[in-house]
Amino acid sequence: MAQFQQISPADARSLITSRDDIQIADIRDAMSYQAGHITAAHRVDNENLNQFIASTDKQKPLIVCCYHGNSSQGAAQYFASQGYDEVYSLKGGYEMWKTAFPELCQRG
Repeated sequence: MAQFQQISPADARSLITSRDDIQIADIRDAMSYQAGHITAAHRVDNENLNQFIASTDKQKPLIVCCYHGNSSQGAAQYFASQGYDEVYSLKGGYEMWKTAFPELCQRG
């Protein structure tokens, strides 16, 4: 079975800033996403999951982000099982990310 890897915010930042093909899935609720999210992240929920899977490139790295890095592990495993080659779960989630890299966050 395909596996995901956990990635620290620092390593995720390095990956995001060194490549232009990183995909980011934010699985938090809509209000939390609107309040702030990683720049270029796409909010993914049960309503748009199939569309996200159909419209993203499974050969490009995918970082999955949640609140604190717990729920993203299950979601990352699911994406890996759907054929994504390189899947990461963000350790500490958005809460740790926004503290470490506020300049790489956006609202709305």
